[in-house]
Amino acid sequence: MSLYGTEMWDEMTREQQIELSRQELVNTLSAGIWFENMLNQSLLRTILHEDPTSRSTHYKLTELGDETRHMVMFGKAIERIGAKPVRPRRLHRMVINTLPLAFQRGSMLWVAALIGEEIFDSLQRQMMDDPELQPIIQRLMRIHVTEEARHIQFARDGARKRVGEMPRVNRWFMANINGLGGYFFNYLFSNPIPYARAGLDPKRARRIARSSPHRREIQIAGFAPLATFLTEVGLLEPIARRGWKRSRFL
Repeated sequence: MSLYGTEMWDEMTREQQIELSRQELVNTLSAGIWFENMLNQSLLRTILHEDPTSRSTHYKLTELGDETRHMVMFGKAIERIGAKPVRPRRLHRMVINTLPLAFQRGSMLWVAALIGEEIFDSLQRQMMDDPELQPIIQRLMRIHVTEEARHIQFARDGARKRVGEMPRVNRWFMANINGLGGYFFNYLFSNPIPYARAGLDPKRARRIARSSPHRREIQIAGFAPLATFLTEVGLLEPIARRGWKRSRFL
């Protein structure tokens, strides 16, 4: 909950707090669906260039199945919550359809997958044992975290293996472009739509959420495992660090 621990949160009624938590969860689940869509497109494109009998290809097909089931699971959860999904705008849909073209070769796919999966995974691990969490959401998180663990390990192995083979220019590019991920998550975690749906002033809520010390602590903790890995393999250079820091993940 992006406003927790702020003066605006204290001003809200209990009903507004509950509604905001519902809408922010729906926002996160919706983003998960669109990310899984993009990842699946990317995986399918990589398979076009690989041996269909290889274990790597078979694993990617297995991951495709897992991610497809996650999309169904997220969609059903949104339906059970009784809210409308947060749909990407036309420009965002164009980006979702275009990025898989860039992700289909080399380490770009695996770094993008880690950015999309590890931060959510870390945040879910922080939340899923909360006694106030609804049982259906707790179960969803446990399933997702369990299955994402092997996806994250596969993506880490893929990135680690390819880093040493990359030309210096490509490696420099990869080690700095990933900082854009921070801006994406900063937008996602303060999307104005959930605030408006909860009856709040979206501009004020967004401004307060982005300056919240509590939210920054959560974001830093969520990014920490990925930051450690990217640093270890040499994929967190100064420009990327600046991006993640400006987005309040470092």
